[in-house]
Amino acid sequence: MPPAPARFHDPGSTAFDFSGSALVRCPRCDGIAHFERRTSPEPRVICRSCGLCGPVDRCAWPALWLCAGTRHGELWAYNLAHLDLIRRFVAASLRERDPWYEHGRKMTCVARLPSWVKRAKNRDEVLRVIDRMRSSVMAS
Repeated sequence: MPPAPARFHDPGSTAFDFSGSALVRCPRCDGIAHFERRTSPEPRVICRSCGLCGPVDRCAWPALWLCAGTRHGELWAYNLAHLDLIRRFVAASLRERDPWYEHGRKMTCVARLPSWVKRAKNRDEVLRVIDRMRSSVMAS
């Protein structure tokens, strides 16, 4: 009997749920920094390496830290929770969604992933890239 397939149930998260705080490249030292978008009065970057803690110009937001290219395209995530959601989706051989999915909100994070990420033939390559991105955070 073959092993049970890994299951993934779409929680219905949107990109907005993860975009409030992101891991970015520090504009001063190019290390890993924390970007808080929903702070008052303006967004700010906090870097533990160089001590930068200040507002960011809305026209020049820093580049995402969790970003890597593959031969098919670029894969990115806002933070580790977003990356974990993508990893669980890609690793699953059985992907499920709510029965009311066809009538309600359709544009969840996993529904908006490019088709090359969703294909089973690219699963190993995408998982390697995701693991490499995760290890870059742990090493910093």
